[in-house]
Amino acid sequence: MLATTHASTLIGLDSHPVQVEVDIARGLPAFDLVGLAEVAVRESRTRVRAAMEQAGYLFPLRRVTVNLAPADVKKAGTGFDLAIAVATLAAAGECPAVGLDSWLMLGELSLTGSVRPVRGILPQVLAARDRGMRGAIVPLENGAEAAVVEGIEVRGAETLRGVCEFLCGREELPLIDRTRVVDFATGDALEVLDLLDVRGQSHAKRALEIAAAGGHNVLLMGPPGGGKTMLARALPALLPPLTFQKAMEVTAVHSVAGTLRPGVSLLRDRPFRAPHHTASAAGLAGGGDPPRPGEIALAHNGVLFLDELPEFPRESLEALREPLEEGHITIVRARSRARYPARFTLVAAMNPCPCGYAGDPSDRCDCSEERVKRYRGRVSGPLMDRIDLLVPLPPVRAAQLTEGAAGPSSAEVRERVASARLVAVARSGDCNARLNVRQLREVAALDATSTRLLTDASDRLGLSARAIHRVMKLARTIADLDGSEGVAGHHLAEAIGYRVTGG
Repeated sequence: MLATTHASTLIGLDSHPVQVEVDIARGLPAFDLVGLAEVAVRESRTRVRAAMEQAGYLFPLRRVTVNLAPADVKKAGTGFDLAIAVATLAAAGECPAVGLDSWLMLGELSLTGSVRPVRGILPQVLAARDRGMRGAIVPLENGAEAAVVEGIEVRGAETLRGVCEFLCGREELPLIDRTRVVDFATGDALEVLDLLDVRGQSHAKRALEIAAAGGHNVLLMGPPGGGKTMLARALPALLPPLTFQKAMEVTAVHSVAGTLRPGVSLLRDRPFRAPHHTASAAGLAGGGDPPRPGEIALAHNGVLFLDELPEFPRESLEALREPLEEGHITIVRARSRARYPARFTLVAAMNPCPCGYAGDPSDRCDCSEERVKRYRGRVSGPLMDRIDLLVPLPPVRAAQLTEGAAGPSSAEVRERVASARLVAVARSGDCNARLNVRQLREVAALDATSTRLLTDASDRLGLSARAIHRVMKLARTIADLDGSEGVAGHHLAEAIGYRVTGG
């Protein structure tokens, strides 16, 4: 007898439907699995057999053939166990084979017959909804994540026996309540560090406000102990809360990566990723077969903080080029190719020289010009071109540490940032950092005086065409924060000032 269930496999965030066909025929007992399955899928034969027996079913003493179709799509992961077991039980007559077409079944089986959580549930349930499926049977621990998807029935499974009894109509599987999930997704941004906690550095705080308002990338350059890390950690609190759709995107990436805790429905707060400078290119960009997200994709819709920027391997830094320009990252392997969203705000930090004290009033720096040049040269020109705000940080004086808090709080800045972002989105559909050249010409038109100012600055600083466009985007954001309809000369002058390093 033949029975069919439905599962899916992920390539990047793209879910590909998989038909699980099980045929039980006469012959010597065997359990064969075909359909371009990788090791974890092939191992499901052992798990399925043990789970069926522990659940109280007899494994068929015949030739059992499992086909995962289409055969030209690679199948990876342990999420096929439940679909294979149910199809086998249906083919053996233990549960009805009719009606299985309307359910997506995902889950790993333990040897005791319990259903374990798997990664990547959210994008797979989304795709099942779009294909018109009635519902999804997923591990109970993944239920909250799956129930985020509107328009599809989500049932949480704890045991293989419970799933079979549900399909036979003898028991109910828990129906996951979507209302609780949607409520959890709302709320204000998590405020980890307030700008008031950072003493001094008013120029850098202004730069962070501009970066948050326009989605611009920042490089903080200053001596050790100047507040670079504190400033970077304050940025997420300045960003507007994630919308429901953006929270879904963030959750999907983390679900595929396996960093989503069981029982969590949505990641409400913007990601803040801070990989160590020893991180490999694969750790930063993603890797493996099938390719999984790295730190770049995990920072999607959030902040990627790279401290000690010149200490990162050159190969790792060059992996930033595509996502900074395109908003996504493509991971190519010999037998697979995956693309992940990667629209983040980059905050990089570095010392001005190897010892860290170049330009310090105490004259502690003993680095030669050649050594400083070599140190800064570790960050390539094309990467520097993609950074909008180059912010020098002076040393913090002892007197500043004992002074009371000064300047606006993170909450006050966040209100201004939210207003500026609303203006930008209403005007062009996205934040200013994402403007294309045509949009930029329309929304950041310069008068003759401003054009001369930009031309002179370009000649003096040796700005590339990309850098010029980034200056104009920055000026547009400064104008939005100022409540100005057009870009004035002083907006452009401030933007140009952020292209100068070294104090």
